[in-house]
Order: sequence, then C-alpha cells, then structure tokens
Amino acid sequence: MNRDYPLERMRNFGIIAHIDAGKTTTSERILYYTGMTHKIGEVHEGDTVTDWMEQERERGITITAAAVTCFWNPTYMPKTDSSKKVRFNIIDTPGHIDFTVEVKRSLRVLDGAVVVFDGVAGVEPQSQTNWRYADEGKVPRLCFINKLDRTGASFEKSYKSILEGLNKNAIRFQIPIGLEGEHKGVVDLMQMKAFYFEGEMGDKIIEAEIPAELLEEAKKYRAEMVEKIVERDETAMQSYLEGKEVGIEDLRKITRKAVIANEIFPVFAGSALKNIGVQLVLDAVVDYLPSPLDIPSVHGINPNTGEDVVRNASDEEPFAALAFKLQNDPFVGALTFFRVYSGSIEAGTYIYNSTTGKKERLGRIVRLQADKREEVKKVFAGEIAAAVGLKDALTSNTFCDENNPIVLEVIKFMEPVVSLRIEPKTKADQEKMGMALRKLGNEDPTFRISSNSETGETIISGMGELHLEIMVDRMKREFGVEANVGEPQVAYRETIMNSAEAEHKYIKQTGGKGQYGHVRLTVKPLEPWPEGEKIPKNVHRYDDFEFINNIKGGVIPNEFIPAVEKGVREAMDRGIVAGYKLVNVSCELTFGSYHDVDSSEIAYKIAASQAFQDAAKRAKPVILEPVMRLEVVAPEKYMGDVNGSIASKRGTIEGSEPKGQDLAIHAKVPLSEMFGYTTQLRSMTSGKGSAMMEFDHYEVVPANVALEIAEKRK
Repeated sequence: MNRDYPLERMRNFGIIAHIDAGKTTTSERILYYTGMTHKIGEVHEGDTVTDWMEQERERGITITAAAVTCFWNPTYMPKTDSSKKVRFNIIDTPGHIDFTVEVKRSLRVLDGAVVVFDGVAGVEPQSQTNWRYADEGKVPRLCFINKLDRTGASFEKSYKSILEGLNKNAIRFQIPIGLEGEHKGVVDLMQMKAFYFEGEMGDKIIEAEIPAELLEEAKKYRAEMVEKIVERDETAMQSYLEGKEVGIEDLRKITRKAVIANEIFPVFAGSALKNIGVQLVLDAVVDYLPSPLDIPSVHGINPNTGEDVVRNASDEEPFAALAFKLQNDPFVGALTFFRVYSGSIEAGTYIYNSTTGKKERLGRIVRLQADKREEVKKVFAGEIAAAVGLKDALTSNTFCDENNPIVLEVIKFMEPVVSLRIEPKTKADQEKMGMALRKLGNEDPTFRISSNSETGETIISGMGELHLEIMVDRMKREFGVEANVGEPQVAYRETIMNSAEAEHKYIKQTGGKGQYGHVRLTVKPLEPWPEGEKIPKNVHRYDDFEFINNIKGGVIPNEFIPAVEKGVREAMDRGIVAGYKLVNVSCELTFGSYHDVDSSEIAYKIAASQAFQDAAKRAKPVILEPVMRLEVVAPEKYMGDVNGSIASKRGTIEGSEPKGQDLAIHAKVPLSEMFGYTTQLRSMTSGKGSAMMEFDHYEVVPANVALEIAEKRK
C-alpha cells in the first residue's frame, strides 16, 4: 500500500494564540473552506467541531488540542487542477495558560504554526509564552491579525506589538481595507491586489484593484516588504539594487526559505468571524510553511549503544514515531496520538516501544477529524495519526522498528503549581476514583497525583484552579466518580542556599546478619552545567538535582552506589523546613566504608537519607514559592485600586501600556496571594477588569511568610 499524498504536498501546522484571540473560530473557517464541514460552527453557539468536549462548549474555551485532517487547493490555482492540492494536518490548541501543556506538546510534533492575534489587544501574555515555545522548537510561523472588525481594532498597533514584543523580523504581507465596522477586505502586498470575500460565508473571493485611498500606503509597504525579503538572497538583492523588478515567484521562493529558517514571519490581516482573509492565510501556509521534507532530520539515541541516530523524512527509512498525546475516547477507548518521522507502520502489526522496551499489537489506526475518526490501514512518514487501544504507551514514548531502535528526545513539561485534596464521596467511588485519576494523569503530564503518607489523603496538582476544576468535572462526567475537594493549595518547594557536609553510619546488629551502611555527603546549590562541556560518567544530572559519585578506591562497592542516590532522592521528597520537595541541589558522595557481610542496599539507602537530611539542615534551607506573571486589563479610572490591590499582595508592578480603550498593568505576584483574585478584581472594577496569570519562576519566601507556612504544615 502506497501513500496517497506526496510529502512535499503535506503541511503539519498548529493554530496557536492567547485565549479569545479567535483560534477556534479561525479553525472552523478552515474546515468550512477546505470542504470538511458544510456549516460553520460558532464558539458562542457551542457547536464547533474542534471544541467538542462538553466542558469546552459550555465555557466557550479550548481545553484539549484537537487534530483535523483536510485538503486545500490554493486560491490562485484553477479549481480543476488537483495536482497542487495540499493535505493539512491541523491542531487547534488552547489559549488558556492552565492548558499550555497542549501547546507545548503540539509544537513538538508540528512543522509550522499560524499565530493568531486579537486586532484590538495585539500581543498578550499567552501569545508571548506560545511564541517562546515555538522559538524553543524552532517552529516556523505565520501571523494572522484577527478581529479587525471589532471596535478599537488597529492593524498597525497590533503589528507594532509583534515587532516590539515578539520579533522584529515580522513583515506586513497585507494591510486591511477598513477597520471596525468598515472592515471589508485586505490588500495583498505580494500581488498588489485588493481581495473581498462575498457570499453568505465569504467563500466567493473577489480580486480587484487597490482602492485609491490605500494605493500610496500599499506601495510604501510593498517596497518595505520586498526590501526585507531580498535581504535574504544575494542574487535577488543584487537585482533589486540595480533597479530590476524581482518577480512574485522569486519573492515567494525566498520568503519560503526564510520562513522555514525562522528568519522572517509574514503578517496577514482579516476577521475570521466576518469571513475575511482566512483563505489567503491558507494560501500562505502552502507557500511558506514547511512540508516534512523541509524540516531538519530527527535525531535520537540508540538505546542499546548510546550512539546518536538520525532519521530522515522518508518511507524507505526504518520506522520512528513519537507519542505526543493520550486521550480517552468514549466510543473507541484509549487513543495514542503519534507523529511519524520516518518509515511506515500498518494496522495489525506489532509496534515496538523503545522507551519501555515492550511490544504491543497495533490493532487499529485512525486519522483524526476532531471528534470523528477515519480508520486507515497504514500511515507513512510525515503523518499524524492515533493508535487505538495501546495499553503501555505514555506521552513522549518512542515507537520504532525493533531491529533499528531509536529513542527520540522527550517533551519537557512544566511542574504543577496548585494542589488540592480530593476524596471519594462513597465507598463505591473509591475504586473508580483511582482508575479515573490514573487515566487523566496519563493523558495530561502536568496533572499529578500523589498521596500524603501521614494522612492517607490523595492530592491532585495542576497548572491552575481552572485546570483542577476541569479535571474534577471530567472525573464526574466521563468516569461517574463523585468527589469532595478541599481548598486549592500552593505547590511550594524547598532548596538550600549554602554548602555543607554530613556523615552517617547505619549499623544494626540483630541475632543473624546485621546491617551496615556508611556514607559522607557534601551538598550545595545546583549550578548550570558549563555550555559545551560534556557531563562525566560519574555525574547523574537531572533538571533539579545532580548526584556526583566521587568515591575513590572502592571504599563503597559499585553495586551500592545507586542505593545511595535513591536514599538521597527519597530524603529530598520529604523536605527539611516544612516537608516540601527539595529542588536545585547538588549532592556529592565523597567517602564511606562497607562491611563484607552486613552491608546491603537498604543500609546504604538509610545512611544516605540521614546524611543528606543532616547536611541539608546545615546548608541554610529555605522555602520557595511560585511567582506568577500577572496582566490586569481594566479602564484607567480603576487603576489606583488595582495597583493598591497588587501591592497588598506582595506584588511588584513592572509597567503598564494602553490596551484598546483600557490600560494593562504587568506585575509579578506570589501565587499564594492570588486565590480568588478574579472575583475581587470584578468587584473593584464594576465587572470591567480581567486578569491573566502565568507561572514565571520560583522565589525564596520572606522569613515571616516561611514561618507561617512551616506552622501550617505542622
């Protein structure tokens, strides 16, 4: 069975943006214009395709990333010519910060992105976060300034906010014809034509001459655009400097190359709600965003040898794919979404999970149409699909050819910052709750479940109050589990500020064989590893901890070293000041001794745990709290009250800027002070203020606050 679409005519891209910028509305237009739906769903009516969960439709927000396959023939190609038709695999991602994990993992497997901006607000906090994730993944981007029909909309202000807040290499490729209620169409600077979108759904595209009042502006901005494009190509630059006209096809080719290299970011205009401009953005996806052949080959490690391995986007290469999302489907069961980087895989064969070393039968493969499934027999390099019913797969697992093993780089996720206690309402709910939490935890790596060994309570942790509220709601609706929940709690951490040393001998003599473990440890704050330096074999380096084995001359046998590290890790989980997990610690094993008969793993684990606790107590332990980046938008007359409320919450105001008719304040505030803040803000601004919070960093808490936290934990 051969592929039905060549790789060069495939585009895997995401729609990403701040909440309420119009991502899902844009996705619905894309589905309509590509012929996947015959009716446009609206977020405000709760009938969209990509927002298919009950909670999404009730709240009018996107919670889980939805994947859709559709096809597009560029508007400048004859409709009868299907040779240029392109397959789109699109992921519509959430904009709310609590569900940012969906953006991060989607960008890991996508080749490009369309970043949507609100034409009134411009760049917003989550726009910056998403842009940062895309920068980290080197994901090429197009920008779409949406909602230009809204009161207060300004293409120029929004464009300027992209230049100043995200990247100075963003380039206008269009300008709007009219704004607010007068927004009628767009001027395409590449073709120097005006485009209007008529018919009930804007599906009749009318090409016309540029309105006289916009002609000079269009000429000025086109010259600016051409100059910035030709800078990327020596031959074109030479022609341009000699006064020769650079053709549209040449400009498109240079732009494509520069976009794929993340050197420029074309900016488009329109209003998805009013059906203006979306089709031209789809043309730009075809023209400028990469196919799987245009992106760098994927790198991984051979799990058997530790050597670097490369896989190219080709059906002829050995199979390699990355699982990026798990989802429980009410109709077909467990779905494992995966991106194929090389090779192909067929339904009914066995799939090898190189992360776990296990094999599973791949019963069915489905291609995704949001909440609908199209069964396929085989998937090829560059495609995104889902496996039905895999039992042992988790997010970030690698699937590959067993004879040519590779482990791809895992997706790194943020640590949760909010926790709450949860307990089943009845005995019958108890068993179901454990299974429900486990499945939800497998789906969402930022949703963690733990139990308090002292109280026996179950604690769930996530990225925010809304995140946990949705999870509890899903547990009730999808798994039929009723639960009582406690008040949200902050996920504090602990760390050390100084270095210290401690030694411990664990000796236990009973009638028969005794126990003997003896270690000396040095602890100090963890520092970044020098760039470019290789990590030695005796150093085990993790995100928030390193263990250095500096034992010389075999005073502790090698087989007991892992037990020492394990004892340290367990002691870190218990904390020193108030029992919170210790982070950012370097621990060095410098000395010890052993007994031929009595030494054991358990003895070294206990000795290491005790030595670590003793050393950490002497190393100036402190409590860390999550500090949030806060943006409050409200009418200027309320800003005195807003500033006062932020100051009263130990917040630091970092600046303000106009946002449409309102003012936006940027601040850093400890999360512990922010529970219930939205309600307070509505009250002090007569319902006209809104707030957006995002985790920024951990910071040492003031001494008086640390005392209160420690007292509460006793």
